[in-house]
Amino acid sequence: MAELQEQFGEIDIYLFDQLLRGRLRPGMRVLDAGCGSGRNLVYLLRSGYEVFGVDPSPAAIQAVRQLAARLAPQLPAENFRNEPVEGNSFPPEFADAVLSSAVLHFARDDAHFLAMLQGCWRGLKPGGMFFCRVASSIGMEGQFQPIGGRRHRLLDGSERYLVDEGMLMGLTRELGGELLDPLKTTIVQGLRCMTTWVVGKRG
Repeated sequence: MAELQEQFGEIDIYLFDQLLRGRLRPGMRVLDAGCGSGRNLVYLLRSGYEVFGVDPSPAAIQAVRQLAARLAPQLPAENFRNEPVEGNSFPPEFADAVLSSAVLHFARDDAHFLAMLQGCWRGLKPGGMFFCRVASSIGMEGQFQPIGGRRHRLLDGSERYLVDEGMLMGLTRELGGELLDPLKTTIVQGLRCMTTWVVGKRG
């Protein structure tokens, strides 16, 4: 177990599923949009991926740069940038995969959500994969307290911007993407819902 922990870190199980199915392969250029301290990057850094990250927290970027320096010293520190997802300075269409794990539900409102989403999608190459885990109302409709727009207070006391199936399907069409997997939602002990949204960017 300790060896698995060292190899994969605290990777999201649904991102691990994408690895198992070969959608992420060594040598790919991967951007983690909202990377935090790099919980999803340990295996990628160890395994020859060209890894990039962006996060608005200076402490998070310092931590992920230290992680990268230890596991992939060939990567420049500039690959990891202290910037907001919606205003990141990475060039358009440069990444084979863009990851957004538990990030978009911190949007303040619709405009902020769409700006963060566009910040992710803009960096993705045609033919690339956008992997997103986001809080939703799917499976627990009507059970959360609205506090303005799509922001809700969940039953665990946290506040999140919640998507639903219709919104995600509509956004997939508007982006010109295609679902690579059906939407998959986990209900966490009747308190909150997390949906996995995996979209391919058409060439």
